Amino acid sequence: MHISECAPKHRSKPMSTPYEILGVSPSASADEIRKAYRKLAKKWHPDLNPGQTEAEQRFREVSSAHDLLSDPDKRARFDRGEIDAEGQERPRRQYYRSHAEGPGGARYAGGDAFAADDLEHIFADLFGQRGFGGRAAGGGPGGAPGGADMRMKGGNLALKLALDFVDALKGGKRRVTMPDGRALDIDLPAGLEDGATVRLKGQGLPGVGGGPAGDALVTVQVNPHPWFRREKDDVHLDLPVTLAEAVLGAKVRVPTIDGAVMLNVPKGANNGTVLRLKGKGVPDPQGQRRGDQYVTLRVALPEAPDPALEEFARTWTPPAGYAPRRAMEGG
Repeated sequence: MHISECAPKHRSKPMSTPYEILGVSPSASADEIRKAYRKLAKKWHPDLNPGQTEAEQRFREVSSAHDLLSDPDKRARFDRGEIDAEGQERPRRQYYRSHAEGPGGARYAGGDAFAADDLEHIFADLFGQRGFGGRAAGGGPGGAPGGADMRMKGGNLALKLALDFVDALKGGKRRVTMPDGRALDIDLPAGLEDGATVRLKGQGLPGVGGGPAGDALVTVQVNPHPWFRREKDDVHLDLPVTLAEAVLGAKVRVPTIDGAVMLNVPKGANNGTVLRLKGKGVPDPQGQRRGDQYVTLRVALPEAPDPALEEFARTWTPPAGYAPRRAMEGG
């Protein structure tokens, strides 16, 4: 028996790989991939390109590429050709044995696949000797008395959704693309943590014999933020301040997940002083309470030498008892 393969007359342009989308080589480190993603995400973020369809599409491509390459297991499977750029399983290659007949007209089974007879016996054991087709084994149409159909719930689908830090904390509507190409708008609760799972009931694989569909389990991947970091229900931020603002006190603008607010820096604030913004942290899903935001002051001197500041330091006389390294002396 000979099986020939006909090459298609027209070949479509191959899709860009996740590496090409992010502009990195297949040997790129995790840090290089993360840096490339941050740069492109900022460039194509829809909030910075309102109304631009191309920007939305590019942002989705960049996020999808980062989602795959930031997961070591998915990246390894993609490199081995087991999944495609969308994270979907690639169809196994069909060989001669998959189509040829064995002794007595039986089909050969592929490498790690079950033969249809094997599946029927497995389902017969699980469902009280009913056949794989849903009828009782051993009978004709309807099989044994009653001939009830097998009814099973569909399997669950596992999906991943990458979110910006602020979007994950604030929640809201987001769109996910299902494996079959459907676009689904979902409501995400506020305060989602990295690795949290959102269940979409009835959006999984279809049931068998009229059984209900399974669920879609969406695992959230929260991308790191350049300034904010989360600790339980609180948000933390390091805020650079000038020497004058720390010594004399000042009102300064501070970013929060809800936008900038004004903060009073007390007179004589030191490097490492922590100030609290009450109720500016992580909201809970029910909207009943919020954590706080903690702002750590970091005194930042000018990068370039400042002659006036140098002259001040030379002529400044520390107050009596001033010894910032006293605790370390004798250690």
